[in-house]
Amino acid sequence: MTTLQECRARDAQDPLRSLRDQFALPEGVIYLDGNSLGPLPKAAPERIARAVAEEWGQGLIRSWNTAGWYELPRRLGDRIAAFIGAGAGEVVATDSTSVNLFKVLSAALTIMAADAPSRRVVISERTNFPTDLYIAEALCRERGFALRLVEAEEIPSALNGDSAVLMLTHVNYRTGAMHDMAAVTAQAHAAGALTVWDLAHSAGAVLVDLTAANADFAIGCGYKYLNGGPGAPAFAWVHPRHADRFWQPLAGWWSHAAPFQFTSDYRPAAGIARYLCGTQPILSMTALECGLDTVAAAEPFGGMAALRHKSLALTDLFILLAEERCAGHGLALVTPREHHRRGSQVGFTRQEGAYAIMQALIARGVIGDFRAGPPDILRFGFTPLYIGYEDVWHAVEHLAAVLASEEWRRPEFSAAQAVT
Repeated sequence: MTTLQECRARDAQDPLRSLRDQFALPEGVIYLDGNSLGPLPKAAPERIARAVAEEWGQGLIRSWNTAGWYELPRRLGDRIAAFIGAGAGEVVATDSTSVNLFKVLSAALTIMAADAPSRRVVISERTNFPTDLYIAEALCRERGFALRLVEAEEIPSALNGDSAVLMLTHVNYRTGAMHDMAAVTAQAHAAGALTVWDLAHSAGAVLVDLTAANADFAIGCGYKYLNGGPGAPAFAWVHPRHADRFWQPLAGWWSHAAPFQFTSDYRPAAGIARYLCGTQPILSMTALECGLDTVAAAEPFGGMAALRHKSLALTDLFILLAEERCAGHGLALVTPREHHRRGSQVGFTRQEGAYAIMQALIARGVIGDFRAGPPDILRFGFTPLYIGYEDVWHAVEHLAAVLASEEWRRPEFSAAQAVT
């Protein structure tokens, strides 16, 4: 059985250990929810304050030029591109994940309506994140397409002559199961369909290579593993072969070829810039840049490959310890054990009390989250920038104590909160 001393020894030998110092983590908290909201980078408050006091307060309107505000969406997009296997000038940081999905899925449907009008089915996974399914449902109703939901193992057989678009989240938000992006994209293309990938639980956490996978469209989140702050701008990527083929539906002035000519007619910008819409949230962009700095800080140690290596080691350890120390308490692993099929999170189901168990853990300072089912899931995210092996050991100790003592049965832990 793994000991606390062994975990401390692994931390002492961890080349990424110093990266934890980038974050303002509360004392006594083990934060296993960076897959929902990354923690605060220490550099962010001062950087945002400077943007407010100097760039906004003193520079005023001039800061669009003098402080580089105007270039932020594409400049941050280029930084994100380095984490997801995209090229320079192919990504923009902008809007929310939901809005960006509306743009790229609409674009994909427009292409297919022109190139293969008989193909009228969008395929997605039944357990895809709800906002993705809602956006797809609304667009399909508007455009005369049908949305077909299948289980992950049914995707290959679901791709046929009716398929227009395959829309998937790379790492499943509930289970942490990860698709083989290159293989699935190749299957979709062989069937004549385009692919739209949601990287919300991938960017900054697992190895992604959109270019090598020959993907068509991708969107993702700025406030999870990229640590950009609550509601941080998201991002959009379009393969260059598609970028100039159509207008995206939210044709705002920032996506115009020459926005400051103020013409009354719309002329879309070339390339990924046409996926912008309106005026950008500069203070949020500023916070996102601090988050990107925290991920980029891993570059001297091996970058995303090093982060992925540690992520797998952390999740392996958590699974091992949880199954050893919580045996007999009704936990069932839903996350794949195989490394190539696992993201950077671990989920356990429990037939009774999953929500209350998580609330009891949070009260002890072990912050994960709960996802309602069926089945209900206790979800734990492992961000290697700031989580260590000793954190994993202590988190499992708390989980075992909550289960063994039935502490979770206290009434306050069953009180429903708005956000779970």
